Amino acid sequence: MALTTPAPTGPLAGMRILDLTTVLLGPYSTRILGDLGADVIKVEPLEGEARRTSGPSRNPANGMAHTFMVLNRAKRAIAINLKEPAGRDAFLRLAATADAMVHNARVAAMTRLGLDYEGVRKVKPDIAYCYAVGFGSKGRYAGRPAFDDVIQGLTTFPTLLAEQAGRPIFVPINLADRVIGVYLANATLAALLHRARTGEGQEVEVPMFEMMAEMVLSEHLWDNYFVPPTKSKNRNRMFDRRPYKTKDGYICVMAGSDKMFFGFCDVVGRPELKSDPRFAQRGPRSAHAPEVYDAMQAALASRTSAQWLELLGKADIPCSPIHTLQSILDDPHLNDVDFFQVEEHPSEGKVRAMRLPMRFSGSPLMNRRPTPRVGEHTVALLTEAGMSEGEIASLIERGVVRADAA
Repeated sequence: MALTTPAPTGPLAGMRILDLTTVLLGPYSTRILGDLGADVIKVEPLEGEARRTSGPSRNPANGMAHTFMVLNRAKRAIAINLKEPAGRDAFLRLAATADAMVHNARVAAMTRLGLDYEGVRKVKPDIAYCYAVGFGSKGRYAGRPAFDDVIQGLTTFPTLLAEQAGRPIFVPINLADRVIGVYLANATLAALLHRARTGEGQEVEVPMFEMMAEMVLSEHLWDNYFVPPTKSKNRNRMFDRRPYKTKDGYICVMAGSDKMFFGFCDVVGRPELKSDPRFAQRGPRSAHAPEVYDAMQAALASRTSAQWLELLGKADIPCSPIHTLQSILDDPHLNDVDFFQVEEHPSEGKVRAMRLPMRFSGSPLMNRRPTPRVGEHTVALLTEAGMSEGEIASLIERGVVRADAA
């Protein structure tokens, strides 16, 4: 029997989102919508999404691996064989009750299932139909498979990081998936706002390659922003920024403005740097970024991290320690704001959850739905879609849908 939890609250409370996403990008996007209060319905194949068994888990047989649980909390789950006509029909009954549908499958695959925009809008004309693809449908790469590594490579991350690492490497997080997941959530919210204002649904495409290219080039287009390119003397300091080595470790310091840099010079006992023509104003400092960072490094090598953090903090100069994946779990600020919350999952026991750290004064966030089992809410959701007990029982018996009665 499915666990009964309070209905979600938040700015999206009352909105129903059909979630046909898989792996990381899509589930991350729809989980954000669930955290904001939407009724997110995760649609899986009968065997469950493959990500259920990827990564550490307390009991592998339960299909509740760490990453899956993080990406799919705050949702209800239904398991349907969408390749069966009866399964497709059951899904469309559910789609008729939804405000939005989100997926990250290839468009051709959704078309074959009859669940492309044209197929779904027949039963729900005002649906916000939103999806992420690797490449925009108007370009020559349209339809190609795309994963985080591919998109990072195409959008210059390995070559940018080679400037510091000495060889091309990837960012050690599925950055493209997560960034595009946030873009997809925002696109869905925009489509829902348009629907609320006009009563009209629409199809929304969010391409990974183009979106990540825009993000990276907003920082690194540099001289090529102008046509023809300028020959700027200012160096993009993104290539030079670094953590600073202290007497016993490393810290982060950012003294970008004149006031902050001059304050830094005073704190570290190097007031003469303020009158150096290379450092006296922000413009020259940008043009001489390597020298600025070298001077800061030389000054910070003489004391411990704790000593510098205390002195720089008192001077209101942005600074921080460098966390490890272990030490961040005990960060005092994260503890102050209850970022980590130990919760009891019905089948997996205690887990360390991370709340969505936004605050809404008029519609506070609360969605206590735990990560669902495969087909945990199949019966309840088909009932809400208007199916009778007999119809649902027939679908279960024929293996069209799966209902977890545990």
